[in-house]
Amino acid sequence: MNIGELLSQYGGKYAIALLTTWELTAVSFALALALGVLITAMRVSPIRPLRIMAELYVQIFRNIPGVALLIFLVYALPYLNLIFSYQTCVLTATTLIPASFCSEYLMSGMNMIDKGQIEAARALGMRFTHVLRKVVIPQALRNSVLPLTNLLVATMLTTSLASQVPMNPMELTGLVSHINTHSVGGIMAFVISAALYCATAILIGQIGSLIDRKVRIVR
Repeated sequence: MNIGELLSQYGGKYAIALLTTWELTAVSFALALALGVLITAMRVSPIRPLRIMAELYVQIFRNIPGVALLIFLVYALPYLNLIFSYQTCVLTATTLIPASFCSEYLMSGMNMIDKGQIEAARALGMRFTHVLRKVVIPQALRNSVLPLTNLLVATMLTTSLASQVPMNPMELTGLVSHINTHSVGGIMAFVISAALYCATAILIGQIGSLIDRKVRIVR
C-alpha cells in the first residue's frame, strides 16, 4: 500500500490512535510528575528510612526495561491473584519508570537553588514540609522545565508498550501491528506513525521551550 491508500483506508483509525497516544502520554506524565515530586521529597527527607526507600525506587525503576515491567504486570501478577486491565498495566509501566527519571531531574533542579534561600526559610521558622512546598519544589520545577520536556517526549514514546497487549482503542505502534497483520501496510504504515510521533515531539519541544523562557530563573 502507498500512503494515499493507507490514509484512505485507515485514516480514521490513525486519528483515533494518535488521540489514544496523546491520552496515554498525558495521564502517564501527570502521574509520573506527581510521583516524582513525592519521591524527590522523600529523598531529601530528614527521615532516613524514607530516603532509603526513595533511593531504592529510583535505582530499581530507572534500570528496568519497560517491556520487562509490562510483562511482569500483565503475566506475573495474576499468579499472585492480582489482575488488572491491560490499560491499567500500561499506565502503571509508563508511570513508574518516568517517575524515577523525573525525580533525578528534580534533584538536579534543587542543586541549582541558592542554599541561602533555604537557610532564610528555616530562620523564619518554616518547617521542612513548608520549605519544600513554598521554596524548593517550585524552583526545582522551574529549573527542570527542559529536562521534563524531554521526559514528556520519552513518556510518549514509552506508550508504544501498549502495542504488546490487546488494547482497544490502539495507540500508534499498536495500529501499525494491526495494519500489517490484516493487510499489507508495509513500511509506509510505520512511516505514518513515525511522522505523527515526530510531529508530536516537535510540538512538545516548542511548548516546553516557550514555558522555559517564561519561567526560567535569571541569575
